[in-house]
Amino acid sequence: MDWQESFRSFAGLLAILNPLGAIPIFLGLTAQQTSRQKKRTARMAAVAVAAVLIVSVWAGGAILDFFGVRIASFRIGGGILILMMAIAMLTARTSGAKQTAEEAAEAETRDSVGVVPIGVPLLAGPGSISLVIVDAQLVGTGGRAVLTLSILAVAVIAWLALILAEPIGRILGRTGINIFTRLMGLILAAVAVEYIVVGLLEVFPGLAG
Repeated sequence: MDWQESFRSFAGLLAILNPLGAIPIFLGLTAQQTSRQKKRTARMAAVAVAAVLIVSVWAGGAILDFFGVRIASFRIGGGILILMMAIAMLTARTSGAKQTAEEAAEAETRDSVGVVPIGVPLLAGPGSISLVIVDAQLVGTGGRAVLTLSILAVAVIAWLALILAEPIGRILGRTGINIFTRLMGLILAAVAVEYIVVGLLEVFPGLAG
């Protein structure tokens, strides 16, 4: 994995997690928590993100083999899912693939929301899991190690965003966060289209002609 591929994976992962977009939900779910509890919740969410995605990087291939799914087919399916999430981000909405209305209502009754739903599936959801599994299958052990470092970096960024949620929310406001979310959605849409196109060319090589 060269530096360009590493940056593309990092940028795509950061876009799909969209930590700034999670700030309003984080603030809502932790409104009754003390400052110390909010920091603990942010830490738990970041650890959950790192754990789920790193496991996906190293065990994703075995899961695909178990179900007999080709990487090209998974790339197409993952690309479609990511595109759906990107479209939701372009309209500044939370995708149903990340969190449904029922899950949001249930989360309001939880004492601890760091792992579920903030860590999973709000940040590390089906889209990000699909992205890292696909990328991991296209590189060797060294590339997976680099991908793991990218995941750790993104998890740290998510932790910082949640730790600083209140000042960031005050500075950017809902409008600023929505603008950032739309920009991330545009990047994510491009990544999704690339996944779908490459996957289709692998499944139907005749299309290249």
